[in-house]
Amino acid sequence: MHVLVTADVMSGSWTYTRELVTGLVTRGVRVTLLTFGEIPLPDQTAWMDRLHGLEYRPTAFRLEWMDEAPQDLPESSGFLANLVHEVRPDLLHLHQFCHGNLAVDVPRVIMVHGDLISWAQAVQGCTPRPTRWLQWYRETVVRGIAAADAVVAPSVWMLDTLRSIYTCPRREAVIYPGRNPIFFNPYISKDDSVLSVGRLVDAGKQVFLLTQHAHPFPVCIVGAEQTVPVPRVPIRADVKVSTAEASVAIRGPQTEAQLRALYSRAAVYAATPRYEPLGMATLDAAFSRCAIVANDIPSFREVWGDAALYFRTNDASSLATILRQFDSDRPLRQAYADRAFARARERFTAHRMIDGYLDLYRGLVSAKSLAA
Repeated sequence: MHVLVTADVMSGSWTYTRELVTGLVTRGVRVTLLTFGEIPLPDQTAWMDRLHGLEYRPTAFRLEWMDEAPQDLPESSGFLANLVHEVRPDLLHLHQFCHGNLAVDVPRVIMVHGDLISWAQAVQGCTPRPTRWLQWYRETVVRGIAAADAVVAPSVWMLDTLRSIYTCPRREAVIYPGRNPIFFNPYISKDDSVLSVGRLVDAGKQVFLLTQHAHPFPVCIVGAEQTVPVPRVPIRADVKVSTAEASVAIRGPQTEAQLRALYSRAAVYAATPRYEPLGMATLDAAFSRCAIVANDIPSFREVWGDAALYFRTNDASSLATILRQFDSDRPLRQAYADRAFARARERFTAHRMIDGYLDLYRGLVSAKSLAA
């Protein structure tokens, strides 16, 4: 089977794409990967070097949520259509809505890792004001969903949200994100510390909740979702944010090795986002055997169930209370770390995710063959 995958390199979904593509190639699927948004740095694509059966085509076409996207869409659609005619894939796996109605005779799967309107509703508390651009965006998303042969969501919550805001897909599936456990070390002795990932200015990630109260053990916030290249000269980018009530260490973007080390040493991971369709950082924490303290939002409840302890939605005081509880009750903290690790190993491995996609792909390709 040959699958053409489209993706972007400007968000946390790049980690998801890496797991998807690596898993498919490892299972004998030929993959052509096309990226949009910006041309990635060599360190961002180094993982591709060991994959035989992968062809990579980077582009800088704008993503559909960008202001200039309407001007780029005809050209990016033409480029993708020409690529389909050139490489002749059996199936398109799209991470953008805008190409769901591409005029090619190939089954099209859209994987939804978020959208602008549901983000605004969760983060800003309202639907964005109607503009000509927003009308274009909504119509583009609706056309893509309606034309796709299947739409995949990373949770039931995301699928329900998609239906309520836009339209119902022809065929739909929930395939939870997965990670390869080999990347993480859950057996290192833990420090009494809390880790969280996200920029302080990002209202969706709202890691600033950790700066509102004093905590009984050190808090570290990594101020970026994406890893960075290994610098030739070591750079210190640590900052300490101190107020009358809290002291939190802020670290700049980390290399992949640095970030994995932080996960492996942290006893607790604070999953603070108010909008989190994919939740890759929390998955990394679970595979590293961190106890998870999560914002009480539907996507976290669905994914983690009783394997996480939840603080009141968007409430810094409730978050601080649970962190104090974890500090005073070490057996409880260890129990939640073990629960998160066990749930991740049981439900959220890359192998399980790829199984779900291969079943979907085969069904769509077989249906097309029968129709022909």
